[in-house]
Amino acid sequence: MSKLFSPIKLAGLELANRVMIAPMCQYSAEDGCMTDWHMTHLGMLANSGAAMLVVEATHVERHGRITHGCAGLYSDANEAAMERVIRHCRRIGTAKMGIQIAHAGRKASAQRPWEGGGPLKADDPWQTIAPSAIPFGEGWHIPRAMTLDDIVRVRDAFVESAKRAMRIGFDLIELHYAHGYLAHSFLSPVSNKRTDQYGGSLENRMRFGLEIARAVRPVVPKGIPLGARITGSDWRDDGLTADDAVTYSKALKQEGLDFVDISSGGITADTRNPAGLGYNVPIAERVKREAGIVTRVVGLIVTPEQAEAVIAEGKADMVALARAMLNNPRWGWHAAAELAAEVPRANQYLRVGPKMWAPAASRARA
Repeated sequence: MSKLFSPIKLAGLELANRVMIAPMCQYSAEDGCMTDWHMTHLGMLANSGAAMLVVEATHVERHGRITHGCAGLYSDANEAAMERVIRHCRRIGTAKMGIQIAHAGRKASAQRPWEGGGPLKADDPWQTIAPSAIPFGEGWHIPRAMTLDDIVRVRDAFVESAKRAMRIGFDLIELHYAHGYLAHSFLSPVSNKRTDQYGGSLENRMRFGLEIARAVRPVVPKGIPLGARITGSDWRDDGLTADDAVTYSKALKQEGLDFVDISSGGITADTRNPAGLGYNVPIAERVKREAGIVTRVVGLIVTPEQAEAVIAEGKADMVALARAMLNNPRWGWHAAAELAAEVPRANQYLRVGPKMWAPAASRARA
């Protein structure tokens, strides 16, 4: 029996398997509003065989977006556009729908990747904010150090976006506390040089993220999973470590979060993640064991055998895939065939039997 394709319960949500499609920015929104691109892209992935599809990083205020093309949930127009897309995915797909809500912090006001990916120099750049006035990298905007009023405003913006997500009807909410964006930049000693109650000790640096979690939890019904993607390591000697990830996960659990998703890196423009498959898995294993919270892991998880081993060996409770799903939007079908498991499919695709999903070698044996 495949462990990867065994069911799991998060809060009150029953999931048919432990495969999740990770949030992937598409840079194709218009003033935060999803477009027909999202309708096609997410509709396709909703029939991948994964139990959960999480919508791309969706920003809580206009100047919290990474680029002009990033999705937002800060206006009625954003909400209406997203509701249209999610309604479509539910009508034609099999996956449960989650959303990742975020603020880009000092990595905001950037170009789309295919335009260069650096800081905006023209085309309406804006003032970015961060815990400290330290740029993301050479040539990047110098952010404005946030005041206490800024901190309250952004916290409240997370709450308002979560309320909008609940009105849309999402099955799960994930807070984005990783990849060098605002919450991560508060947590990391690399980017946070504050001397007030939000800087200095790890306890103080955790405060911003914990306050957001504490404020958002009451607006998300207990039966709906609320979690966070966090950083397992900054991959720098002066940065966050797996020890910090364990401590942070314990604190988030105390605030009522139901899961954490272990990612890493992204704290500065010149920091590089390891290149090995599943490089975050050892960190996730520690978090799962020591923090006692449902743990998902992301980062170069590619093959069905690799994903199965992560779950079967107890290193994480779920896996999240991104580029592997873009490369093969039926990854879940093919993985299930290799592991002798079943996945839900739309009625229109039932004629495609497991023998057709299986690799050539498996078909030959059959």
